[in-house]
Amino acid sequence: MALEYKRLSDRILFAFELSVEQGDIDISDALMKALDKAITRSAGGVEFSERRDLAPEYQAALSQYEELKAQQDD
Repeated sequence: MALEYKRLSDRILFAFELSVEQGDIDISDALMKALDKAITRSAGGVEFSERRDLAPEYQAALSQYEELKAQQDD
């Protein structure tokens, strides 16, 4: 879990991780949208292309989220 809260995205990530751990897909979906906006805001115009890699915590949370979504679809 995110231990430091330097940015809004860090706080959203913490809530997102918790919602995934609890298996709450509706809240996870909403937090995923918020996390995406928090990470990409002020990032550029319409043709912006993300060039940074996400921190390992973000990657792990996204992987768990994808697993949760796959379980919900079964």
